[in-house]
Amino acid sequence: MILNSVVILGASGYGGGELLRWLSTHPAVGSIRGTARALAGKPFWAAHPNLNGIVDGCFEEDILWSDFTGVDQPIVFAALPHGELAQRLPELEAAWARAGIQDRLLLVDLSGDFRLKDPQVFAKAYGGTHPCPEHLSRFVYGLPEWNRAQLPGARRIASPGCFATALQLALLPLKGLNIGWMAVAAATGSSGSGASPALGTHHPLRFADFKAYKVLNHQHLAEVEAGMAAMGIQGRLAFVPQSAPMVRGIFCSLQFPLPQMPNGGLDQAGLLARAKDVFRDAPLVRLVADSPRVGAVAGSAFADVSVAARDGSGVVLAAIDNLGKGMASQAVQSMNLALGLPETLGLKIPGRYPG
Repeated sequence: MILNSVVILGASGYGGGELLRWLSTHPAVGSIRGTARALAGKPFWAAHPNLNGIVDGCFEEDILWSDFTGVDQPIVFAALPHGELAQRLPELEAAWARAGIQDRLLLVDLSGDFRLKDPQVFAKAYGGTHPCPEHLSRFVYGLPEWNRAQLPGARRIASPGCFATALQLALLPLKGLNIGWMAVAAATGSSGSGASPALGTHHPLRFADFKAYKVLNHQHLAEVEAGMAAMGIQGRLAFVPQSAPMVRGIFCSLQFPLPQMPNGGLDQAGLLARAKDVFRDAPLVRLVADSPRVGAVAGSAFADVSVAARDGSGVVLAAIDNLGKGMASQAVQSMNLALGLPETLGLKIPGRYPG
């Protein structure tokens, strides 16, 4: 197996640390380099103490891209703050072109910079003009469970947001249906707010609290609505994100009126059959009989999903690790598919339990 060379831009944050953790044991990854200007010259474990003695290497201020001229498959993961890659991409593409690696380099972006194709939709979701809208159409949306066919051979991938991942996995059993109206409540852990503490997101302020935020106005809703259109789901979605007293995880509850079908109303058996069908070829999605549990997926690349139907109402529940399936491990999953590797290579590792 060819060992690929990886660069992580912005390796000091939670996303960068998770990428280092997953990639350090990946059978198809050889060298790993990571940038973090404020920590340049310091070992990776200076920001990620769990990697001490596990992952060698030091943060770099910048990357000399000519180092990769002779590399068959350079891979770049961008774990930069939202907006930064979009500002830097034209300059990076020019540097990659000068090094002769632009066409074969695989770029996987973990931010929201390239998930939306329409610049106007981006401006509405993120509150500003996109810096390089001409690049939006080049990125493939990296949610393998419904976009798997587009990922093999892709060289620019936009990895989904954490909420968007959980919501779209919950929506997939409704593929092709006219639902009308759906309500989602989804709770996330404090690590979803990043490594820099802020009022309202810092864990000491939320560990014994529970609240909603960005009610009906979260930026990931635009991704989800685009996913609904691609899945052929008709209806309106009301999304209430919530701040939960945990570090890792997202728990999503999608509620909706059961639609009428040609052979009668959709019931528990029918909804379960649809879930089994849509996730049949999704090796990192597990259908569970009862409620999914965040503690069962924390630290893993898995998503757990369950369904229920009664008295005209349907529910799909989903649990993921926001830093795993909602971020870093999903980016690695897309890398595997883009390179023609087994989808689960380096990823079938159980989460920790109890958390």
